[in-house]
Amino acid sequence: MRKSQETIFWNLILLKLINAQLDETTWFLDSRCSNHMFGHKDFFSELDESFRKLVKLGDNSSIDVMGKGRIHLQVNHVSQVISEVFYIPELKNNLLSIGQL
Repeated sequence: MRKSQETIFWNLILLKLINAQLDETTWFLDSRCSNHMFGHKDFFSELDESFRKLVKLGDNSSIDVMGKGRIHLQVNHVSQVISEVFYIPELKNNLLSIGQL
């Protein structure tokens, strides 16, 4: 099995195991991405839209970063701030970089 097929396989297994309803606020922990990435502008508490970058995805395609900022989350009644989050409108899944935590 190729690496990308293996990743897809394990992601599908994970989704089956957690049996959760996913929405636009769902974050996926990702040990291979180098930055936090979020696809919905209205969730940013601060956003520098002058920041631009091109990010290479796991399938070797590239996608434009249209800003960088901070997102406030509420986890178990505790407020968390995620900083240095790339804003990528075309992103299908929000990614939380394990290496950046």
